[in-house]
Amino acid sequence: MFFVWSCDPGNISSSEHRSRPASTKFLLAPLLSLLSFFFSLHLPHFTFKMAFGKLYGLPDNGRTISVLVAAKHNDLDLELVNTQANSTAEFNSSAEYLKINPTGKIPAFEGANGFTLSEVIAIAVYVTSQNEKTTLLGKTKQDYASILRWLSFANTEVLPKLAAWYRPLMGLDAYNKKTTDEAAKTALKALGAFETHLTANTYLVGERITLADIFAASLLTRPFATVLDKTWREANPATTRWYNTIINQDSFKAVVPSPQFAEEVIKYVAPKKEPKPKAAAPAAAAPAEAPAAEAPKAKHPLEALGKPTLILDDWKRKFSNEDIRTVAMPWFWEHFKADEYSLWKVNYKYNNELKLTFMANNLIGGFQTRLEASRKYLFGAQSVYGENYNCVVYGAFMTRGQEWEPAFTVGPDYEGYEFTKLDPSNEADRKLVEDMWAQDVPVTVNGEVKEWTDGHVFK
Repeated sequence: MFFVWSCDPGNISSSEHRSRPASTKFLLAPLLSLLSFFFSLHLPHFTFKMAFGKLYGLPDNGRTISVLVAAKHNDLDLELVNTQANSTAEFNSSAEYLKINPTGKIPAFEGANGFTLSEVIAIAVYVTSQNEKTTLLGKTKQDYASILRWLSFANTEVLPKLAAWYRPLMGLDAYNKKTTDEAAKTALKALGAFETHLTANTYLVGERITLADIFAASLLTRPFATVLDKTWREANPATTRWYNTIINQDSFKAVVPSPQFAEEVIKYVAPKKEPKPKAAAPAAAAPAEAPAAEAPKAKHPLEALGKPTLILDDWKRKFSNEDIRTVAMPWFWEHFKADEYSLWKVNYKYNNELKLTFMANNLIGGFQTRLEASRKYLFGAQSVYGENYNCVVYGAFMTRGQEWEPAFTVGPDYEGYEFTKLDPSNEADRKLVEDMWAQDVPVTVNGEVKEWTDGHVFK
């Protein structure tokens, strides 16, 4: 909770003392003496604040960034609750979150007073309007309408078209070269409206920064880091000048200290495939026999193993609802059966090719999304450690059975990972599992300590 205490005993004048009843003077005298002594100590000024509310979103999500910057500009304290940009994720589809945002999407706002709000434009305007003297919403009704126009244009016309361009290149959506190239042309045409306007104007609305500038620049942080490369920036100097102006404001830098700029448009990299051994020459055909009746096929290869004594859903609930280190992990080791499940270190093979940490985290998200068919038989966590242009993807999983292939080959990305079986009786291996799942300690790679940056839990 946010308390602000500011007391200046000098503001209590002698005339105010005289105007009070004698009984009040009598009661105030000891208090004033105590306050006078307190302030004579020259103690530092303490300020206690209560958060204005919670914002559900991601720190690298453009829509989330726009609200956080608006809050910083108005000196409002918003608590960011990391929430996936996936409406089908466990938390997003929970009754708790659907009360806040019925679509399960991000961002969503929950005020300290219980007021909830979804839809990013509504949240951004609400947060900005908390300062009655703000200039971010313009001076006139015409200004305000123009600001809303730019907010809507950036959110519905520009960002979706840009996302259709960069998401497939990042491996977040299915890639088709023709479709992606068409999306790039459509996105660049929409962006042309910024260049035309900003060639003749310093800001989007009026002669000073407004919410329109903050909002639009926030939504463009990922495009500038992925597809709006040096060539594009040189061809669009007005938009580039404006973007640099906005991201270098103190309120913006407090949220995004170092926005990234792509030197060239990122390139789609198909998942690498390991060469498969050539099949042996077929043996001579045996005499034909009457075909035997085929047994019904299991829906998943691991279904044939039957029901284990450790029910995976029980463990997932324990992991989600209890402290991981002190409660969940002791429970796990007590109930883990090495003949029912196996543990695997799962590290990305091509860490030397990783660039931006948010892209590495999206790589994890895509990998885990495509493991959906094995969700009943898998649990694990993967994380990004390090910083931009110097990061790795490490993780650990538990799978039903003693081999990793049945659970992981349901998706196409497994060939990009190295699977190493762990020994649950080995203390070092147990510690690795706990560290990977708790996601609260760094890793050491070739003698270099890399701090935990972000990650995903598959549960």
